[in-house]
Amino acid sequence: MTDKKDEIEALLNKSESKLKTARIDFDNGQFDDSVSRSYYAVYHAISAALLSKDMAFSSHSQTIGAFNKEFIKTEIWPKEFAGIIQGLFEDRQIGDYDAIANIDEKTAKDNLNNAAKIVNKIKEFLMK
Repeated sequence: MTDKKDEIEALLNKSESKLKTARIDFDNGQFDDSVSRSYYAVYHAISAALLSKDMAFSSHSQTIGAFNKEFIKTEIWPKEFAGIIQGLFEDRQIGDYDAIANIDEKTAKDNLNNAAKIVNKIKEFLMK
């Protein structure tokens, strides 16, 4: 059986890997893919934060909702994080599934910066 601490560490490592890939995709002009990887970097980080409270969910919506309830509404992290995460989720949907629309460079850069900010805050929190 996997130790919870090991699983949290694995989720954080996956988060960092997705963030690194998001940067590479951005640098290569692959803005749709960069936004998708930025979202998944945050998704894995918030999953790690929830696991630290013995919580895990099977859907993205449940995971985001639980994170907002446990960490945003309790003011552990600022309310702006909820909007940023929702924006990342929506942009990822466009980047991954919309055949017509494309993510522009500014949106991809904003998402990448926001994802890095959230991932770093969660890592700091979990390393305490």
